[in-house]
Amino acid sequence: MGAGIRAEIRVDANGTCPVVEASADLGSPSHTIARSTTASTERGVTEEFMLEADRAPAASVELTEVFDYGAKTMYRFSRERGRGCPCEAIEESDCPVVDLRAVDGQLHLVFHAVDMDALRDALLALRERYPEVDVRRLLRSEHEPQEDDLVLLDRSRLTDRQREVLRTAHGMGYFEHPKGANAGEVAAELGITTATFSEHLAAAQTKLLEAVLEG
Repeated sequence: MGAGIRAEIRVDANGTCPVVEASADLGSPSHTIARSTTASTERGVTEEFMLEADRAPAASVELTEVFDYGAKTMYRFSRERGRGCPCEAIEESDCPVVDLRAVDGQLHLVFHAVDMDALRDALLALRERYPEVDVRRLLRSEHEPQEDDLVLLDRSRLTDRQREVLRTAHGMGYFEHPKGANAGEVAAELGITTATFSEHLAAAQTKLLEAVLEG
């Protein structure tokens, strides 16, 4: 039996996704229920999404109303491949996107990876293109070998400040050997004292270690 992984992630689509654009324009959550290759061109993709709104949304592509459910409306748009959207980045790793939602200007995606290598490839492709990629949840197939080293980390354990401290310290090479930056330099970049940096870092590392050891 297969030993796949279900990944639920959130991406700052940074103006590259019409679904996010339409949802943000109206301040309404949206949900994509279908995406398929168009019959007219091998490079083309047609997507449909449902949006709760009382007017047509604005987006960088032409939207066509295809069905009115009353409280919600189904819209359709077509685009060429190579646009650089998050779905394409994931699918380049042979991981079809099975669910997509836009909430508060963020894109929430669900896809299945056949193994950890495919999952890493998909996440790496996203992180190379987008400033913020948040892994919300990972689920193993019930047939996944129990000795597998996959550990599920809930990033909501960390405060926004703790994430910022970790991200800045990592980016400046604080965790490298030899260090690319010392605690004082990272603290200065963050605009805080060295003592405050150490407190935030210790709290964040404790939470992460607890999650790993619990796993």
